[in-house]
Amino acid sequence: MQNETYNVIGTYGGTNNNMLEYGQRVLVKPTGQDVLVKIKAISVNPIDTKLRQALPKQNTLKVFGYDGVGEIIEMGPAVVGFEIGDNIFYAGTTRRDGSNGEYQLVNAKLVAKKPNTLTLAQSVAMPLTSLTAYELLFEKLGLIPRANAHKGQTLLIINGAGGVGAIATQLGKWIGMTVISTAGNETSRDFCFAMGADFVVNHYQNYQRKLTELGFNNVDYVIVLNALEQHFRSAAALIAPFGHIGSIIATPKDLPLTLLKNKSASFDWEYMFAKTDYNYQIDSQGKYLNTIAKLLDEKILKTTVKIELKGINLHNLNKAHAMIENGHMIGKIVLVGKFE
Repeated sequence: MQNETYNVIGTYGGTNNNMLEYGQRVLVKPTGQDVLVKIKAISVNPIDTKLRQALPKQNTLKVFGYDGVGEIIEMGPAVVGFEIGDNIFYAGTTRRDGSNGEYQLVNAKLVAKKPNTLTLAQSVAMPLTSLTAYELLFEKLGLIPRANAHKGQTLLIINGAGGVGAIATQLGKWIGMTVISTAGNETSRDFCFAMGADFVVNHYQNYQRKLTELGFNNVDYVIVLNALEQHFRSAAALIAPFGHIGSIIATPKDLPLTLLKNKSASFDWEYMFAKTDYNYQIDSQGKYLNTIAKLLDEKILKTTVKIELKGINLHNLNKAHAMIENGHMIGKIVLVGKFE
């Protein structure tokens, strides 16, 4: 393995909209908790395109990719619970090379065995969005991850047709909640219903009034997955006393948090990479992915893969980035097969 190289796709940033290109890395023997993975499938998320566009010019190729499925071909001496040949799925971390390459080193605490009943494409669509939704609901909002644990309670998902919204809908139904999603068009509305939403309202209209007409004067939990600044006042008006609002959306402007004060309601951020950024309880992500794999195998959750491109190569990866940048993608774009 000494001085052996492998191919990756990344960018040096700073010019030409930071477009992607081929590069090489030296193959490194895994140590400690690391596993060396031969990549079989990747998916592309909006964070890939946002990080690529924002990357300043640098001397080292930056490799993105925050969903991966692959085979463990070598393990560090501290790895337990896995064997050579296991197929695993994971989101990884932004602090190391991502999955856009022939191989990847990943901390074994961040991975789980691939769902048995799903294809490579179906599996690789799930880690980042599932972990985000799981942490948002069960860590930040304090819900209980058990079937029917919250029967009779309500969850409003603003932008339910997004990747995280689709998984949050399914998890909400698993724990017994009435799930209300918002959508902006007929296609998004149909997708929300397909994911299990009980009600879908248009977020370009006065959905606060519509929910009142439907009998939802107060909702127990709200998650805002798009345009937080725009939707915060409606979320604050709809949230029940002692309720919880959560979001994954950054905003440069101050939020009127005082609107929550007299309801004793709370607001929480969720950022899936915070744990690996700060080395905080990272083993929880592998454990959550184990649960997610089980829920997928039991058909309680279903995959959100939409488009499968054959071959992990520069053409397909550029195509996937462009499709996401053009907007209004419903479902995940995945690349499956050999690195070309």
